[in-house]
Amino acid sequence: MTALGFLYPGHSADDDYPRIEQLLGSDIRVELVHTDLGEETHRLDAQGADSAARLAAEVQELRHAGADAVVWASTSGGFVQGWDGAQDQVRTLAQAAGLPASSTSFGFAHAVRELGVRRVAIGAAYPEDLAQLFAQFLRSDGVDVVSVHGSGGTAAAGAGWGEAELLALARDCDHPEAEALLLPGTDLHTAAHIPALEKEVGKPVLTANQVTVWEALRLADRRVNAPELGALFTREPIVQA
Repeated sequence: MTALGFLYPGHSADDDYPRIEQLLGSDIRVELVHTDLGEETHRLDAQGADSAARLAAEVQELRHAGADAVVWASTSGGFVQGWDGAQDQVRTLAQAAGLPASSTSFGFAHAVRELGVRRVAIGAAYPEDLAQLFAQFLRSDGVDVVSVHGSGGTAAAGAGWGEAELLALARDCDHPEAEALLLPGTDLHTAAHIPALEKEVGKPVLTANQVTVWEALRLADRRVNAPELGALFTREPIVQA
């Protein structure tokens, strides 16, 4: 049995995680601890509310639950710190938990490398300033971001989106030169729609909750083939970044 631990902000799309657990198989267990941001997480001035120290305190619950790895399941909560700041953040988590640790932001960087692509498009249900910071974060790892689109949505609004809204976002934000499309909000319910998204744009689609779980599996040195979770879960072997 492999136990994956996640620190998830709020409750917007937390039901993606039990859905993904079902798709991964009976020997994968997902443990979720909710963090309370207390503010709108799609505002740039709200970022940084969950300091590394606060996350380190909350991670103890996952350690006691027997997690094999821990991931901070907030894309913007990582990349807004910049590459070096995000590294410090997960280093503090790892030291507090005594476990391998990462964040969704690093999960995207590692997943892009896993797919063997360099050119990506970003479609974020964020304001434009946050979307641009995510692009800057990926460029720090050598990713060629060919287009960036921030829809300016709120976390609460994104949580209410269904397949039609997600497909529209994918169509609007894809770029002909991009080899993969990235949808970075962990507040979006994407776990049930990844095959439809990839069919819509004809390329791999990386979504935040999908990438978060894949990153935890990578840290736990587990390989799971789950085509229902998209191209990322059909690669062999996993690249250890």
